[in-house]
Amino acid sequence: MTKILVVDDEADLEVLVKQKFRRKIREQEYEFVFAANGVEALDQLEKHTDVDVVLSDINMPEMDGLTLLSKLADTHAILKSVIISAYGDMENIRIAMNRGAFDFITKPVDFKDLEITLEKTIKQVSQMRETLRAIKENNILKMYVDETVLNFMGAREFESAITANETIEATVAFLDICGFTSISENEAPDTVVTLLNNYFDVMAKEIIAQNGYVDKFIGDAIMAVFHGDYHLDRAIDACLAVRNKIRELPQVNEHVSYQPNVSIGINSGEMISGNIGSSSLRRLDYTVIGDSVNIAQRLQAAAAPGQVLIGENSYEKIKEFFKCRKIGEIEMKNKSKPMVSYEVIE
Repeated sequence: MTKILVVDDEADLEVLVKQKFRRKIREQEYEFVFAANGVEALDQLEKHTDVDVVLSDINMPEMDGLTLLSKLADTHAILKSVIISAYGDMENIRIAMNRGAFDFITKPVDFKDLEITLEKTIKQVSQMRETLRAIKENNILKMYVDETVLNFMGAREFESAITANETIEATVAFLDICGFTSISENEAPDTVVTLLNNYFDVMAKEIIAQNGYVDKFIGDAIMAVFHGDYHLDRAIDACLAVRNKIRELPQVNEHVSYQPNVSIGINSGEMISGNIGSSSLRRLDYTVIGDSVNIAQRLQAAAAPGQVLIGENSYEKIKEFFKCRKIGEIEMKNKSKPMVSYEVIE
């Protein structure tokens, strides 16, 4: 649902808006909030932080629409504003655009034109929010989050977007490159780093191909997160692809007998997603934490080279779509009962 704030001191406009958009209101596509002037509008934005679009008149008591535009540019960077005014002269249009208005509609309002303009404006806001979400998920700006940087890039909405904490339903996979310690002990540092980065690159491509993201690199392992539709299925597809691709890679060289392989643990469930770290160091890591994450890591620790292990709960969800075999019970730290594990074959 898109929430729209209408700012106008003419009461008739509220009635007209509700009449003209009654179908979209009834079908919960649009929700309208109303204010009589700029001061009331700012109060409404404090109460309704999820407003996407502001429709505002120019000539209003207490605070006019052009002043409101300036305030919105300072504190609500994600919002898009459309001016609706009888003052359709070029000077007002230029001032409105210079202060951040997305579009300008003259009165009397052509509601067909208004509907098209709203759809265009909502699409623009959605694209901006998707961009912010992609930034968060791909760990851009996840470290050294500084207030100066946040202010430079645009207001509270941006800061909220990368610091919001929430409970999500997702799948976590831990993928460890088996036996890589022998390489680090026997090869030159440049060779070790180059090899590891090459392996990580192969793994990351398969994770991204299934709309997952690399949460972090931990030594010679990757922690990956998948959420959204069919997140468990996509995580398993990605991990099977990683296992197969890594197996196809050549042995390191004739001096060191090392054939790369991976051990993988996957678990699905509820977890907390948030910015974890030290505020005093200005080092925050956007990640997921919780029991579901811990279980995935312990499944990986129990997996043999080439194995993809899941728990019984995950097995019940995917058993009709993947070939699996029962491995048996695994003792889990801080768990009173062992967990039954299954290997995903294909």
